[in-house]
Amino acid sequence: MSSNKQLTDVLMPQLAESLVSATIGKWLKKPGDRVEQYEPICEVITDKVNAEIPSTLDGIMGELLAEEGQEISVGAVICRIETESADSAPATAAGGHSQTAAGTPAASTASASADQSQRSRYSPAVQTMAAEHNIDLRNVPGTGLGGRITRKDVLNYLENGGAGSSAPVAQAPTQQVQSVSAQQPQAQQPAVPTSNPGGISADLSRAAFEPVRHSGLHLTETPRIPTIEVEGGDRSEYFIDVTPIRNTIATRMRQSVSEIPHGWMMIEVDVTNLVQLRNKIKDEFKKKEGVNLTYLAFLLKAVVSAIKDYPIMNSVWAVDKIIVKRDINISLAVGTEDSVLTPVIKKADQKNIAGLAREIDELATKVRAGKLKLDDMQGGTFTVNNTGSFGSILTQPIINYPQAAILTFESIVKKPVVINDMIAVRSMANLCLSLDHRILDGVICGRFMQRVKDNMESYSLDTQVY
Repeated sequence: MSSNKQLTDVLMPQLAESLVSATIGKWLKKPGDRVEQYEPICEVITDKVNAEIPSTLDGIMGELLAEEGQEISVGAVICRIETESADSAPATAAGGHSQTAAGTPAASTASASADQSQRSRYSPAVQTMAAEHNIDLRNVPGTGLGGRITRKDVLNYLENGGAGSSAPVAQAPTQQVQSVSAQQPQAQQPAVPTSNPGGISADLSRAAFEPVRHSGLHLTETPRIPTIEVEGGDRSEYFIDVTPIRNTIATRMRQSVSEIPHGWMMIEVDVTNLVQLRNKIKDEFKKKEGVNLTYLAFLLKAVVSAIKDYPIMNSVWAVDKIIVKRDINISLAVGTEDSVLTPVIKKADQKNIAGLAREIDELATKVRAGKLKLDDMQGGTFTVNNTGSFGSILTQPIINYPQAAILTFESIVKKPVVINDMIAVRSMANLCLSLDHRILDGVICGRFMQRVKDNMESYSLDTQVY
């Protein structure tokens, strides 16, 4: 029997040129599970981003040689997959099919109906097939782990012409609504009437009473409550497991504050004209582009224009030299419910305001869906954070190592301002800059911040976003 099987080693791939190791975050397959080619078998964590390792062949998951949380060098064996030898493939395949027909589908269906936590996560292979055949993946029933859609699910959907999937589809939205409803933050509950018979009425009431968030990148949808894994403790305390990604964040933050002498500067900006401009064109822009036109897009345009005038802001400390980057790649600090990620807008100086708005929306969507790729996180030269979307008015950020500076855009607040010895109500916002004092000093940063201020205040109703 064993002669009909062969074990194939699965190696830790080199996800990026400079990557030498990665940490196993979570195994998506257990020993004995059937694995399809291109189906993700595990999640790995690097110092930049989470990524999924797909299987390169069909088979049965064998021994797991790496544990969750373990750092593995590139090229090392992480697991083995049991495949069928060529000479016995037909007979064995038939037996495997019989076994699958007898038990696995029922188990998979039961598992999928019970757990839909991975329903919205699609592998690259699934996304490619869906794009090729113009398939709405929301209509495809998933039989994978946590309701995840596999390549076989897509193929079955195509073979059935979409027919016969109405029952699972009708069930999936109900489960998703229940899941979202269960994840509403406690702080939002007072806005919902207490007497709402029936789940649909409650959801409609929630939609009617909650204001639409449109002021920034992070709060475009109701934030989820962080998942807390309790390890133990007693009545007076409990322990939260430090995840690999949280450990990576801690390491990077400690490296930044211990190696970089941080300086800090703040400037106040009058954005009244910008507010009027955005209010004038945001609805038309939404209809035309399908994405929100946020204040962040205007800020990024102002920042990259200022960096062109003061390129030293776009640099890195290298002990015996300062490396000034020619490309202006803006990192966006995006907070999720349990981490902070910094996806990058490449060559941001070559994009107009509309292009920046599209990039912001695309990266924010990827972050929320957990679909960031390693390439999305690499090459950043200057970081911008929209802390104002939380209502913050003053922030002292930690520099995104090894960059030279990070700038935060605070909340827009109406204030009385003296203009020509008269008091006027204006929309004001603070810009806060943390700087690497080995590279940058107060004079150059003051001039840079003044240029950003001038750029922000120069927006008018005649400003073109294309």
